[in-house]
Amino acid sequence: MTRVGVLGATGAVGQRFIQLLSSHDDFEIAALTASSDSAGKPYKEAAKWRVDTPIPDSVADVDVLETTPEAVPNDVDLLFSSLPSSVAERVEHGFCEAGYVVSSNSSNERNAADVPLVIPEVNADHLDLIEVQRDERGWDGALVKNPNCSTITMVPTLAALDRFGLDRVHVSTLQAVSGAGYSGVSSMEILDNVIPHIGGEEEKMETESRKLLGEFTGSEIDWHDVDVSASCNRVPTLDGHLENVWAELDDDPTVEDVFAAFEDYAGQDLPSAPSPLIETFEEPDRPQPRLDRFLGDGMAVAAGGVQQTPDGVQYNCLAHNTIRGAAGASVLNGELLERDGWL
Repeated sequence: MTRVGVLGATGAVGQRFIQLLSSHDDFEIAALTASSDSAGKPYKEAAKWRVDTPIPDSVADVDVLETTPEAVPNDVDLLFSSLPSSVAERVEHGFCEAGYVVSSNSSNERNAADVPLVIPEVNADHLDLIEVQRDERGWDGALVKNPNCSTITMVPTLAALDRFGLDRVHVSTLQAVSGAGYSGVSSMEILDNVIPHIGGEEEKMETESRKLLGEFTGSEIDWHDVDVSASCNRVPTLDGHLENVWAELDDDPTVEDVFAAFEDYAGQDLPSAPSPLIETFEEPDRPQPRLDRFLGDGMAVAAGGVQQTPDGVQYNCLAHNTIRGAAGASVLNGELLERDGWL
């Protein structure tokens, strides 16, 4: 068993990490960290548990540690980070310098030139950037990121369509409130309402997508030249980001060609990887968050509503934003790091 830890274990994504890791066949939770206010308390007291399954017995009485390299046992092989980006940018480097490999959901440094931004089914080879990172930074550890929850919903479908020549992408998102954290959007803001702006979200989708779809040259990532424009909206859905995508393509595929591209797109042989990666619906009103967010145990991407347009295709896609879009994505990256010998 690989011994792992969770940085920021008491927050919303940290709790989802606990849920996913507590029953994992290959990972054993060996360390939980949080703020100094929580350090020293049993996890069941430090975390206001909000996940839809009971708090696992295996962690309930485990004492929470300070989020410092000195506090974490040195026999921990892999750390999962769900820290707020403002905290992560201060502390993640310290863990990497101390020799820990960090699979991080935090948004800081996703677009840094020497930091792999990875969706295993899309760009697993980008992990080779770790060698460049270690050479440049002098680390024994490593820092790997997964993308933003809205980006990770769309990019596997774009990767499947790239065979037709991606030219330009427009996306409008309908994002669940859980993406803002438990206290991120008040009920008075979101009930009977839609908020047509999520700070920083459009930029993340527009940049992270191009890095993920890029090619590793041996020393750097050559970003994809697709032009991505995003409009991000918060809607009164608990979980599951639904996205309307317009993809302009060099070729002129039929609807049947697009469905085949989605259905044939290869997954990964990893414990948390869904099969298939992209589940398709011919119905024009699918996917829907309440019906489809738990496909593939919350790790699949759903796609449907495919229509031809004068320049390409329009379709809808959906993924569970705190499983596939956050904690599950980091766990999947951790499984890839283990399988490919980076731990």
